[in-house]
Amino acid sequence: MSLRSRITSAWNAFLNRDPTDYDPNWSFKVEQPTVYSYRPDRPHFTNGRDRSIITAILNRIAVDCSQIPIRHAKVDESNHFVDYINSDLNECFKTEANIDQTGEAFVQDIVMSLLDEGVVACVPVDTDINTTTNDSFKIYTIRTGRIVQWYPNAVQVEVYDQRRGIKQNVTVPKQTTAIVENPFYAVFNEPSGIFQRLVKAFNLLDVVDEQNSSGKLDLIIQLPYVVKTEQRKQQAEKRRKDIEDQLTGSKYGIAYTDGTEKITQLNRPVENQLLAKIEFLTSMLYSQFGITKEMLEGSAKPEEYNNYYTRTIEPILTAITQEFRRKFLTKTARTQGQSIIYIREPFKLLPITNFAELADKFTRNEIMTANEIRKGIGLKPSDEPGADDLRNKNNIATPIQEEGEEEGPSEEELKQSMAEIDSVDQDIAEMEDMLKQADIHEGRVIKLHET
Repeated sequence: MSLRSRITSAWNAFLNRDPTDYDPNWSFKVEQPTVYSYRPDRPHFTNGRDRSIITAILNRIAVDCSQIPIRHAKVDESNHFVDYINSDLNECFKTEANIDQTGEAFVQDIVMSLLDEGVVACVPVDTDINTTTNDSFKIYTIRTGRIVQWYPNAVQVEVYDQRRGIKQNVTVPKQTTAIVENPFYAVFNEPSGIFQRLVKAFNLLDVVDEQNSSGKLDLIIQLPYVVKTEQRKQQAEKRRKDIEDQLTGSKYGIAYTDGTEKITQLNRPVENQLLAKIEFLTSMLYSQFGITKEMLEGSAKPEEYNNYYTRTIEPILTAITQEFRRKFLTKTARTQGQSIIYIREPFKLLPITNFAELADKFTRNEIMTANEIRKGIGLKPSDEPGADDLRNKNNIATPIQEEGEEEGPSEEELKQSMAEIDSVDQDIAEMEDMLKQADIHEGRVIKLHET
């Protein structure tokens, strides 16, 4: 699309019209923009999830998902990767999704919102044409949003508007908005799921800790008389208040009592089953996602990581790529072999001690070339001849004749060489016969054994 066509047909989801009549420096000329002390577009966890180990688990999953590249690519009939497609959507995943987020930060935002809310909407903000009336369009910027209202053919989404610096509700059609649902919704987001029960247990534990650290003394004063009548109750209340005044008015919190009064302190820890319940729910949550304590510490084995990526990371990435492929690629584009895929690096979790053996097997069985192996470990491609050839280098192959080199020996020269070799073999045979007949060596008779 030409620059003129792009300007005349550009579309913005917030303005619901062509945004090109706005001055790009409007915030500096028209009015003072909204100012925050923190990033207003950053996702924040809800329902107390930010006060427990759950935040570390969700953040770990989101970071691991963002480290696997998602690309707009061309695939063959078997849905195998062929080549990348240089498109604006691919730039959103690869370089910049919007003015505030890179491609990796955008994917991390998707996963964090997905796990926290159960479903997330990815709204194309700046496109080349109106997305409400067209199914085929180019995406220049895209953002995640929280779905506020559901309609039969549309959704109302709370999305950050970078022009005004605030979050704004916009109604967008479902057919042009990627609505990604959490594949682990039953575990994470159901009210009776393990995840929600663990959140409630952590919130109760926070309440108990706050009560224990509130600074109260929790004293019971046993008076030397029976407190049953109203006069005795008033006398006991006056005595209690007197002790409180002594403690608060004293520099070191010291008070005196009568010798007949007895004080019992109750601010000792009370045993309950809350910690045991949290440990049980945490272990259950780990088992549901294939996560171990060693993985969060970074000391897990490669088999544990592979199980985690297979059971947890790949289902989330599959849900994201399938929804993007369904909403942002037309049927014609999918028929032509276009797709949205994620590409997992095969050598990322491989220990360096086992890499040489695996690289030898891949090249010897003609699965990968030397330059592909070098790229997998972060080395630049080699310029050596044959570095891009898919062949077994352990087999002796006829070298490829370079341009300008002389041709090999002719048939006559080969025959002459073979004749010379036969002549040398005959001379060697005659010398062996002579040695067999000579049985005297250093003055002694030795019978030579024929071999």
